[in-house]
Amino acid sequence: MTLDQLKVGSSGVIQKVGGSGALRRHLLDMGLTPKTTVMVRKVAPMGDPIELHLRGYELTLRAEDAREIEIEEVAK
Repeated sequence: MTLDQLKVGSSGVIQKVGGSGALRRHLLDMGLTPKTTVMVRKVAPMGDPIELHLRGYELTLRAEDAREIEIEEVAK
């Protein structure tokens, strides 16, 4: 499952950060690293961007970039 498929209010643990070059480096620099728990706080009305909560802060990410991040959903 990828991060863009996670529903609002659900959490997941990052398994793998895809992408290549500058995009991958940028995602990692923002704290989207493997074994990090993320929760989807909000999704914009048109589905893009996605607001995430991770490591104690909020992060807004384009859906296109969220598709590069593989997660495992955490059961509620």
